[in-house]
Amino acid sequence: MFRPHRGCRHKLVYFILYSILYSSWALGIFPFTYVSKERKLRRSKWLLVYGIAFNATLVVLMLRLHGGEGESMANDPKLDVFQRNFVLKQISLLLGIGGVITICAMYLRTFWRSRDLCRIYNQLLHLEVTYFKDYSVECPTFDRYVIQKGLLVIGGVASTLVIHMGMPNESVSLVKLGSFLLAIHFHLGVAFIYRFVWLINRELLDLANRLRVRPEGSSSRVRFLLTLYGRLLDLNTRLTACYDYQTAMMMAIFLGGNIIVSFYMIVFSVSLSKMSVFVMLIMFPLALINNFLDFWLSIAVCDLAERTGRQTSMILKLFNDMEILDKEMERSFAEFALFCSHRRLRFHHCGLFYVNYEMGFQMLVTSVLYLLFLVQFDYMNL
Repeated sequence: MFRPHRGCRHKLVYFILYSILYSSWALGIFPFTYVSKERKLRRSKWLLVYGIAFNATLVVLMLRLHGGEGESMANDPKLDVFQRNFVLKQISLLLGIGGVITICAMYLRTFWRSRDLCRIYNQLLHLEVTYFKDYSVECPTFDRYVIQKGLLVIGGVASTLVIHMGMPNESVSLVKLGSFLLAIHFHLGVAFIYRFVWLINRELLDLANRLRVRPEGSSSRVRFLLTLYGRLLDLNTRLTACYDYQTAMMMAIFLGGNIIVSFYMIVFSVSLSKMSVFVMLIMFPLALINNFLDFWLSIAVCDLAERTGRQTSMILKLFNDMEILDKEMERSFAEFALFCSHRRLRFHHCGLFYVNYEMGFQMLVTSVLYLLFLVQFDYMNL
């Protein structure tokens, strides 16, 4: 499914992609099997049933563990904080309920849209095998993103274990890891679409350089690139539609979690004045940094794909200055430019917002403001 390459970086990318694939199969969140002869994915009913049963069991166990914590919370450091600050207790309860709803919604919607996802993944595989397999140029940005995402997965598992060490009553849940991997599926799909568009842009640049030296070319190749570009935009729209609610809910939960963790640190250190060095310097900062980096990397890959789509329009403007092109070539480039002006590579979630750096910065500013509002609102209880 994934092609190995020479070099340590390529082998590491290959290893991370396969690790995510096998982990998704083990957790029952990727109900597809790969048919090597046909070079395509096939939706497996057995994997679908296994995923639903396995994850439903994990959700029930998670709810039972959290529901039965009343007897074991005597030594829980959260109990002192909640007794001292009622607002933090209520907000934590609301965030926990929202987290459970988000996890259930992510699993249900992913399983519900599995047939559409299978078609999308197969078309991406078809593009890779049929049209982009022979490209000798590698995309270093794509490799860096996969490596960074793999490191964040390790960091997420490590932060969960560290929190469990600091707060033994906090359970280590495979459901949370599964929801994290579900979000990675979407962003890896975005990364592959970015890579394909980047390769198209590179070929257009090479074509522009060749035409400046030798004004001979085939308009059929330009039309072919336009067809590929249109297919990628269609796949991007369909992929975003399959993951829009999951992505929006995960982003909200991540930001809400960072706000609560920051407020928890303030209450614990100011009100109780007994936060240990382990909690203050390792446990909470590690969770905050990992959540922030994962959130921002998810924003970054969407913004990168969007900027790469805008670069296509800028590259096509290079052909406007060439007066030595024949009419057929000019018409092909004009159609390509007109298509790019009417359809852009963007990620519009739930019909509410576009995912890019501007939106990410606004969400970060909003989370900081909400933290300040909480401190001001509950200042007398600190």
